[in-house]
Amino acid sequence: LGPIGILCVQRTLARGRLVGFASGLGAATADAAYGCFGSLGWTAIASGLSPLQVGLQIAGGVFLLAIAWQIGRSTPPALTEKTLAGERGSLSWAYGSTFALTMTNPLTVLTFVALFAGASGDRVSGVNVALTVLGVFVGSSAWWLALSGGVSWGRRWLRASSWRWLNGLAAIAIAGYGVRAIGLGLLSLR
Repeated sequence: LGPIGILCVQRTLARGRLVGFASGLGAATADAAYGCFGSLGWTAIASGLSPLQVGLQIAGGVFLLAIAWQIGRSTPPALTEKTLAGERGSLSWAYGSTFALTMTNPLTVLTFVALFAGASGDRVSGVNVALTVLGVFVGSSAWWLALSGGVSWGRRWLRASSWRWLNGLAAIAIAGYGVRAIGLGLLSLR
């Protein structure tokens, strides 16, 4: 699991399946956007993004650190039947924040560069682009649905003491990804 996966798991545990899935849909939308970019001609798009890459990488790292700080300071909800059954949290925030993080994640960019590198000479049609975008979005959404559903199902067996430990672990992992992104961005400035 990368930072987005850890974030989705943490949000599912803390706020419920809908918030976890909305987080995943933000990532799926960003994946679909990169699928569209790749289908339309990655080389032209990548050359336009390359001057922004360092800034996006550092901004994404800072955003990950802010989210890690928020998770680390959060108090796990009380494990009551109401909490376990309820879906709490802003769906638009969950969606938008993971969309922004995925769009600024250099690993996502590199993955799509690798996927579409061999297809640069293929003829592009509207149908091919639409099928690629749809396929990427549906596949990614299915993963996030399975992840948030599985975590939501399993959260019923967590003890209250486990929540604080899991939040701390998630905060440390996400902060590590943030520090790494900032470090790689700063190193590329040299």
